[in-house]
Amino acid sequence: MADLNFYSGTMDCGKSTLALQMDHNHRARGRVGLVFTSHDRAGTATLSSRLGLAVPAIEVDDAFSFWQHTVDQLTQGGRIDYFVCDEAQFYTVEQVDQLAKITDELSIDVFAFGILTDFRTQLFPGSLRLVELADHVHTLQVEALCWCGERATHNARTEDGVMVTEGDVIVVGDVEEIGRPTPTVGYEVLCRRHHRRRMTVATAKAAAMSPDVLPFG
Repeated sequence: MADLNFYSGTMDCGKSTLALQMDHNHRARGRVGLVFTSHDRAGTATLSSRLGLAVPAIEVDDAFSFWQHTVDQLTQGGRIDYFVCDEAQFYTVEQVDQLAKITDELSIDVFAFGILTDFRTQLFPGSLRLVELADHVHTLQVEALCWCGERATHNARTEDGVMVTEGDVIVVGDVEEIGRPTPTVGYEVLCRRHHRRRMTVATAKAAAMSPDVLPFG
């Protein structure tokens, strides 16, 4: 029997790297699979990791039908043993329902990877539906770290280094990289305490340089 698997974690915990490794391992054993993604940082129809690895993928927009795509492939004589679905938090509830149907009725293993909550600390609809339907929900063991060194549990969106809590849910960007100017729109991971205080690495540095800084906040 096939399984619907959901691997979740914050940014920087290696979701896309594991997705690429999962695809490699199954292909190396002679299995035939399809790779899907949505709003990847590297652009349309690409699954990429921050380690620099990337493979072509099928882009999933709101109008995409996993069920129809799969049926079309199989009726044309294709073989599909598994799906690797990255950025699954961006999938619609209906698309996640289709993945469950494909698992149950077509015996195709699904390995979905995604973030649980958005920058407002609210569950993505796609991730919520995966938690509700998945045979197995896995929390990735590679811990992302907040700038303070504590385990990062929340994703933050920044504008010129300042954390924001309002705006469109989907704005593709990347975390700040050493040696590069802070992007207009960026993302970083924070522990709950610093997410609540809206204290990013940029604001923490500014506070440390202030003569009026207090030993608590």
